[in-house]
Amino acid sequence: MLISLVGMPGGGKSTVGKQLARRLRANFVDTDAAIERRIGQTIRTFFEEHGEAAFRDVESEVLRSLTGEAGAGPAVLATGGGIVLRPANRELLRKHSSVVYLHSGPEELFKRLRHDTVRPLLQGKDPLAKLRELYQQRHPLYQEVAHFTVETGRPSIATLVNTVLMQLELAGVLVPGFPQSPVENGNARR
Repeated sequence: MLISLVGMPGGGKSTVGKQLARRLRANFVDTDAAIERRIGQTIRTFFEEHGEAAFRDVESEVLRSLTGEAGAGPAVLATGGGIVLRPANRELLRKHSSVVYLHSGPEELFKRLRHDTVRPLLQGKDPLAKLRELYQQRHPLYQEVAHFTVETGRPSIATLVNTVLMQLELAGVLVPGFPQSPVENGNARR
């Protein structure tokens, strides 16, 4: 069973993913952390030195590797915000995992990220305009790949995790009474 979280930068994928994995007694994997281990430097530095296209190549390689390990046991995967840009990545996510889109609007994200100095795509003069541009481009792709959508809004992390778990349980991805008994083949298409 692999559950993949997708959404905009700052949408809570890593934070929710860690708590979700803990509740499910599953492994947690952050694609950005896996990428940094693979390249031996920060994503920001790699972006500056090699550009976005080279980064997206590495990102796709890491995703292929991680989804190939999906049968290795239950896991929650927090993806980078741009992972959906490549059709092959969307296909891998949809085929090998139950995909949850953590939906946040650009204005809400800006409030969370206005002091961010790590995300390379948000380091320009007008981060809100960049978030709006990214949202316009990526929102339809997140919707395309997602089996489930959860509005992030203002709820606590615990409430978001409970909402994700409830959707997965209602869809039959998880057996009622989790985490003791996740469904064996929880990655069936919906």
